Amino acid sequence: MHLHDAWFVIIAVLWTGYFFLEGFDFGVGVLTKLLARDRTERRVLINTIGPVWDGNEVWLLSAGGATFAAFPDWYATLFSGFYLPLLLILVCLIVRGVAFEYRAKRPEERWQRNWEHAIFWTSLLPSVLWGVAFANIVRGVKIDAHQEYVGTLGDLLGGYALLGGLVMLALFTFHGAVFTALKTVGPIRERARALATRIGLVTAVLAAVFLVWTQMHSGGGRSLPALVVALAALLAALGTNRAGREGWSFALSGVTIAATVAMFFLTLFPDVMPSSLNGAWSLTVGNASATPYTLRIMTWCAAIATPLVLLYQGWTYWVFRKRIGTQHIAEAAH
Repeated sequence: MHLHDAWFVIIAVLWTGYFFLEGFDFGVGVLTKLLARDRTERRVLINTIGPVWDGNEVWLLSAGGATFAAFPDWYATLFSGFYLPLLLILVCLIVRGVAFEYRAKRPEERWQRNWEHAIFWTSLLPSVLWGVAFANIVRGVKIDAHQEYVGTLGDLLGGYALLGGLVMLALFTFHGAVFTALKTVGPIRERARALATRIGLVTAVLAAVFLVWTQMHSGGGRSLPALVVALAALLAALGTNRAGREGWSFALSGVTIAATVAMFFLTLFPDVMPSSLNGAWSLTVGNASATPYTLRIMTWCAAIATPLVLLYQGWTYWVFRKRIGTQHIAEAAH
């Protein structure tokens, strides 16, 4: 295997980790409007992800940085062609971080309610936009012979791309509902399980249509097993959720997300950004990669730093592993 092939796999793993981890905290952010009934319950939901949401975003920074260093032409074409959607995601992530930190700084109900609105919308919009972005990458976009995007914003908003956005939102919301059931006690836990069942049924229908469409349009023998695993894991997650096995349900919903991302990258390879104008103009792991020397240095740095990051993040989840409920929220906090 060439180093540029290995780094394609590494980037796929980084995106998988990001969507697995950030997916449930995006979902919890959406559930602050769908599940919580009052300020105390919203505080419980926010507290379930409070210690980990910023660590989850490290995976996005790593994926973006790895793409920039390992495949600079891919990074340049992607960020120039998808400039407005990616800028909107970046703004949402900035506002979302501020909302988590500033919400409890003042006791006024209006102050806290406004930041809670911000958490909801800045969780919902990136979920949709990431789905739209990856659907466009998989399907192919208008790239010319100079490896430049020549389409318009409207070209990124076709039916397939919008369905991808809805699927990603539904997957993340289901993942967040199962995580909420895993991390809470009392009435919130029971309602989260019930809501996860309803959301999961909608997600299963949307995901089946989208993934089969993807397979028929761009897939092959490599991507078919990932499709089967994604749909089977989603159905199994629904079953274990109904049985009250939140740990298994959360793990299986994570497998669904991982298999979906794997299907995207298996469909792409050896392309990294297909051209819908001419297949010969597509960016591939070969023509978009950095020099072998750069890739070797990156490999050594990743081999040293990655285990340390994984150990620290795993330790964080272990420390904050216990369930919480409304009884754990001090009166002064709300």
